[in-house]
Amino acid sequence: MVRVKMRGNRTLAEGHSPLAQFEIKTLVPIQIGDINLSFTNSSAFMVATVLAISLFLIVGMRRSALVPGRWQSMVELSYIFIANLIKDTVGSGGRPYFPFIFTVFMFVLFGNLFGMLPYTFTFTSHIVVTFTMALFVFLGVTLIAIAKHKMHFFSFFMPPGVPMYMAPILIPIEIISYLSRPISLSVRLFANMLAGHTLMKVFAGFVFALGVFGIAPWAFIVALTGLEIVIAFLQAYVFTILTCLYLNDALHLH
Repeated sequence: MVRVKMRGNRTLAEGHSPLAQFEIKTLVPIQIGDINLSFTNSSAFMVATVLAISLFLIVGMRRSALVPGRWQSMVELSYIFIANLIKDTVGSGGRPYFPFIFTVFMFVLFGNLFGMLPYTFTFTSHIVVTFTMALFVFLGVTLIAIAKHKMHFFSFFMPPGVPMYMAPILIPIEIISYLSRPISLSVRLFANMLAGHTLMKVFAGFVFALGVFGIAPWAFIVALTGLEIVIAFLQAYVFTILTCLYLNDALHLH
């Protein structure tokens, strides 16, 4: 959450601060007791992301021609990309989880790309959003592992072939490493989106401040925008492939 100071009737974040773009704004206030369930700009763009994904899939597969057009080709490429990713990282055992992994990939990807549009909001730049998604993935794969392997799941923290005298050292390390998964998964996505958009805002300020001499910052922004689009795809891919790897560990342990 961005901390701001009041200045008259405005906040500093509402001015030209690079962090203003990350400010959560209430659109529809909803208060139930001490619980704040307000509909915010972050919520609005999450809903917009779900609608955009649904529209993309429905329109792309509406006619389902034998010779696909551009929209259908993009939908099929997305499907094949995730299907092959699951096959390569999890194997045939990952097929039942295709809908969830495909949803995760598309949600993160469209959320990242939405943030590249002017006057939009990048909800993947907030740690509370990325950590919630990562925690959901972590708890999900852990429950799958326990349901499949029962008590044998705990052998995951003691790799086979390791001498027993190493257990007091190795087991705590493995447990800490396992519990840190949602933290590393969420911080990676959050930090990349936050840093990239902040940097773009800073250089955009140079363009307006320098006027006609702002051609160099402007050119850098164009290049940085292209880089940010690549990063948007890359971070969606990294989030998804790590989800697949965690699922592989849950299904096969060692």
